Amino acid sequence: MGIRYYAYAFDRDQTDEVLANPRNYISSDPFADAWGMEPHAYVGIATMEQTTPERDMAYLDKAWSYLQRLSGPTAEKGPRPAYRMFEGAVTFTGMGWDPYVHALTPAEVAEIAPDVAAMVSEIESGGLQTVGDPDKLYVEQYLRRAGEFVSCLASEGRGMAYLIG
Repeated sequence: MGIRYYAYAFDRDQTDEVLANPRNYISSDPFADAWGMEPHAYVGIATMEQTTPERDMAYLDKAWSYLQRLSGPTAEKGPRPAYRMFEGAVTFTGMGWDPYVHALTPAEVAEIAPDVAAMVSEIESGGLQTVGDPDKLYVEQYLRRAGEFVSCLASEGRGMAYLIG
């Protein structure tokens, strides 16, 4: 299965509640939301169509780790603003892992959105190097999706809660 990334939007008036408990604003079965399956079904057919509207959810599959590295700190400088959208790591346990859950306020999303858009532009112009050729299109696809999502949230004054797990 692997560790995947799911983000859910919330409205500005919910910010305090989401910051207090971001897990309450993430679906109980985000994988089903992303793959078009019946939630909590043991057997089913995936439609491969996200069931939650795209303005309300972003699914970045396993590309989050690449995006985390692209936006994270380097030896020369600190992390980009976009890093806040991808930061975090699961906590491994004897039975698997506990997910990382975090929330970003509408103000934080407004700061992140232009940087994700800049990363998309940098990749398109060749200024930002992704991973090896087999993964390049995969990473670029999900970076574009992340950019669309946070751009929409920023324009609507919304925040987001995300889960890596």
